[in-house]
Amino acid sequence: MAAPADPGAEDGGRPGVAARLLEHGAPWLLILALLVLWEGAARAFAIPQWLLPAPSVVAAEIANQPGLFARHAMVTAGEVVLGFLLSVAVGIPLAVGIAYSRVFERTLYPLLVASQAVPKVAIAPLLIVWFGFGTLPKVLVAFLIAFFPIVIDTVVGLRSVEPEMLHLGRSMGASRWQMFRKIRLPKALPSIFAGLKVAITLAVVGAIVGEFVAADRGLGYLLMIASGEMNSKLLFAAIVVLTALGVAFFLLVEAIERWAIPWHGRPDHELNATA
Repeated sequence: MAAPADPGAEDGGRPGVAARLLEHGAPWLLILALLVLWEGAARAFAIPQWLLPAPSVVAAEIANQPGLFARHAMVTAGEVVLGFLLSVAVGIPLAVGIAYSRVFERTLYPLLVASQAVPKVAIAPLLIVWFGFGTLPKVLVAFLIAFFPIVIDTVVGLRSVEPEMLHLGRSMGASRWQMFRKIRLPKALPSIFAGLKVAITLAVVGAIVGEFVAADRGLGYLLMIASGEMNSKLLFAAIVVLTALGVAFFLLVEAIERWAIPWHGRPDHELNATA
């Protein structure tokens, strides 16, 4: 007697449409449920708007002033992108140097660790004194917060290559550059992208920290204004926009990861289907 077919699978073990919708829609359903509970609690208990505005009130605040939030979000987004790119440009070469040179590692690694023990909020005012009130101090704060996970994860990835693969490459006469390009770098890419995904979220935090210290525009500046005026609607709206910005940057890096290393992190049924 034949076994009953799995209703959640099709095409040789691939999940069905319902299973795929549940997989991708579950986070949004959870967010929707939390928003409904928040809205219901705010209305049922008549919570004052200055204390905890309902999601509908926050959404109306954003809808009523889209230009305001767009202008400040663009400023913060520019600072995040510049800080993140600077952290990539500095962090990956530093990681390569640490992975390939013990002397370089023993000289620089303790300084890198010590730099992370210094609160960036304490450094930000000093950067304002040195570089003024423009974009550069915010970019530097974002860089200082974001580059460390890139360095650490890249070093871990470059050192995760099996010794047998390195011996094989040497036995075939591969140069150090060929070993790096063909063996070490592809093996390290998953770890590198893990560091990049952490770094892009930290870059958002760094940009906001810089704007908290001294700024006349940006979402951090908008948060400070809303806090000073005790405007909870504006405060929550700015937080929502900032959260959306951070999630968008994270998803962008994740999309680049899928394009660069499509074989990494894919379910077994997808790998079997493309084999």
